[in-house]
Amino acid sequence: MKSLFLGITLILIIGIGGFMYRNAVEHPMQPTACSLDTFLCPDGVSVSRESPSCTFSVCPPPNVSLASIGISFAMPAEFVSVTPPDSIDVAAYALPPTSSSISIASITIRRYQIEASSTALATIQQTAIGSPSDIPVSVTSFSSTVIGNRRFTIVPIERFEGVIDTAYYLARGTEVLRLDAIDRNITNWTNPNLDVSTLPAHKALEGLLGTLQEH
Repeated sequence: MKSLFLGITLILIIGIGGFMYRNAVEHPMQPTACSLDTFLCPDGVSVSRESPSCTFSVCPPPNVSLASIGISFAMPAEFVSVTPPDSIDVAAYALPPTSSSISIASITIRRYQIEASSTALATIQQTAIGSPSDIPVSVTSFSSTVIGNRRFTIVPIERFEGVIDTAYYLARGTEVLRLDAIDRNITNWTNPNLDVSTLPAHKALEGLLGTLQEH
């Protein structure tokens, strides 16, 4: 009986092995053929799909993707990722310091949810707290601009003792994103004719916003 059982088992193994061999010969595995379309990264570089998943390759640096808030962009030249100064910040970037421990130019990114009974404008008003006054910035100080194909609300947050902080708000759906350009050690900060768009952080942030992608 034992010999019969072993014989039947051997026949089954040989039969299954033969079937698998024949199937492999008649239907050899072929590499996955992915479509030839490409994805344009924020910095303008194109990436293609990779087999076997056929998903697009990750965009190389200087491209940055913040999956938690669904955006990606090209990192401004010489800026590096740093620890966010506040717990409410999603991310922060800065020019590496040179002669001091504090960078003279930095960018912070925050996200605010719009309450069900509120609006994007009301959310901006509630979160645009001026410094050093610690009171909401008057809506009369708000302005707007279009960068790329998106409209941003611009709010001057601080202009005091050599620090100039400007927030760029982007309203989208049930939330608003806030991106701040913060320049420090500005010697002529009191000059009313100072073009803040030429300052390192402000110039870098406008360049970043020009590459912004939402996903």
